[in-house]
Amino acid sequence: MKIDKVVVGYLQCNCYIITKGTDTLIIDPGDESEKIISMVTDKKVIGILITHHHFDHIQALEAIKTKYKVPVYDKTNLKEYNKIGAFDFYTIDTKGHTSDSVTYYFKDDKVMFTGDFLFKESIGRTDLDTGNRLDMQESINKIKKYDPDIKIFPGHGESSVLGYEFKNNIYLKGD
Repeated sequence: MKIDKVVVGYLQCNCYIITKGTDTLIIDPGDESEKIISMVTDKKVIGILITHHHFDHIQALEAIKTKYKVPVYDKTNLKEYNKIGAFDFYTIDTKGHTSDSVTYYFKDDKVMFTGDFLFKESIGRTDLDTGNRLDMQESINKIKKYDPDIKIFPGHGESSVLGYEFKNNIYLKGD
């Protein structure tokens, strides 16, 4: 899988353009649709994945959806295991930052797109609308069961590896 990151909007949201074979998915088109489109020029877009519906992750959604005439996938219409074109992935319910937060886990590629659930050395806020500290703790406990070699691609900031987070992220350390 090829992963391209485009940082968009004043909140510096990470939009990911992932390609496998001839198929491409766009994850969290947060803003600046033309910037995103310029990164997708020769690719066959087959869908859009949304990790959660905060404005900084979906401001370019309508423009991208209209441009490519593709379906939008999120917590409401995905199952635990999904196959879209060349992509096989799992949807993990990682509520806490929002009630609709999900993580997309591409097991064969050992990568997760965590949205605002998990960042390098931090986690997402739980004090915004539909956020919940107890749900976040449940999601953290769930993610601790995954392989430490999985690379994470968060909604903001740098990518990381779960094993690094288990050792260095204060929210994931310990039992």
